[in-house]
Amino acid sequence: MELITGLIDFILHIDLYLVEIIKNYGTWTYLILFMIIFSETGFVVTPFLPGDSLLFVIGALGAKGSLDFNMALMLLFLAAIGGNTLNYFIGKMIGHKLLAMKNSRIIKKEYLDKTHAFYQKHGGKAIIFSRFIPIIRTFAPFVAGLGKMSFMRYSIYNVIGGVSWVLLFMFAGFFFGNIPAVKHNFTYVIFAIIFVSLLPTIVPYIKSKRSRR
Repeated sequence: MELITGLIDFILHIDLYLVEIIKNYGTWTYLILFMIIFSETGFVVTPFLPGDSLLFVIGALGAKGSLDFNMALMLLFLAAIGGNTLNYFIGKMIGHKLLAMKNSRIIKKEYLDKTHAFYQKHGGKAIIFSRFIPIIRTFAPFVAGLGKMSFMRYSIYNVIGGVSWVLLFMFAGFFFGNIPAVKHNFTYVIFAIIFVSLLPTIVPYIKSKRSRR
């Protein structure tokens, strides 16, 4: 319980935590950021790690000169693309074994079902669209590997999606993150980013509930 509380606090006050990380770890901060983004997209067991909000804060700190914006941008391109590539191969090589495990707590079936439905609606482009939706972003490459999607085809969508995702949120942070109204209400901004990111999954869920009634 304490771990969950700490994670929530980290996500909601990620701007303050990141400033402390930069102060304490200096250049090693880039490796820490790389590993967070890589892990959030690379492992089906870590969908809870911050993605959109973290990129936004990195962009804002880059605009202030607290971070080297260009270096962070290049590293996080690699992290986003590399993480999804690893996740694809995990799904392709051992995905069926993981699903076959009885009472497995590694993979939540409801997340897989949502991701599968997302694929049915958007096809291969789901790899790109999923980048902008928390949780589904983590499971999409796993499902692509599980479904034996061609690696070449997958890689094209992966690169487009990864680069677009990092660019959008980092430049949003760069241009808007230091506006006084945003800076002084950062927790609410993080809430808004999370809420907007989850809308593509919340709206269909509400619609399906209403249709059943």
